[in-house]
Amino acid sequence: MVNIIMFGPPGSGKGTQSKLLQDKFNIIHLSTGDVCREEIKLATPEGLEAKRLIDGGNFFPDKLAYRIVEKFLDSNNTAKGFVYDGMPRHEGQIEVFDEMLSKRNGVVDLVIELKVEEEILIQRLLKRGESSGRPDDSGREVIIKRLRIYDDVTAPIAKRYKERGVYHSIDAIGSLNNVLDRISLLLEEYLAVEMIPVEVQR
Repeated sequence: MVNIIMFGPPGSGKGTQSKLLQDKFNIIHLSTGDVCREEIKLATPEGLEAKRLIDGGNFFPDKLAYRIVEKFLDSNNTAKGFVYDGMPRHEGQIEVFDEMLSKRNGVVDLVIELKVEEEILIQRLLKRGESSGRPDDSGREVIIKRLRIYDDVTAPIAKRYKERGVYHSIDAIGSLNNVLDRISLLLEEYLAVEMIPVEVQR
């Protein structure tokens, strides 16, 4: 099983590229947000707890998010691999994430950060905000604030994974297929070296 962390600033395309990798390599795209929303929709015990917190205006705690993700992993324990989109979000989550994988005989194999110039990110998010109506993409000041939070909270995890030798940055400017090709080349090279039997769909 291969475990890939995909991260990057808002608007970098990490969700889109994770879904494309899922289709191409027959691995599972695990979006923390999507998995948690599904638990809420199904009204599971974890979902009901999450809904109570959100409805009360509280932050979604790391501990609950990981419980939900672990439940998802255990229900997909025959998967050939996962691409994680949305975790870990900050340095404090790295050890918990490692422990979660270790309990399932896994490790972080690849960490891929999508790199995009800030002004391009801003324009992408403004355009997305126009079409989706998302309040967090509604204006330049709101977007810049989100980007600063990413720089302060999430970007520092790169240093930790560089120290392990599993970090890679990818130029995420260009067409979806061009960016996918860059990521796929990296993953195919890793799989060839490790000889992990992941089915590639061409």
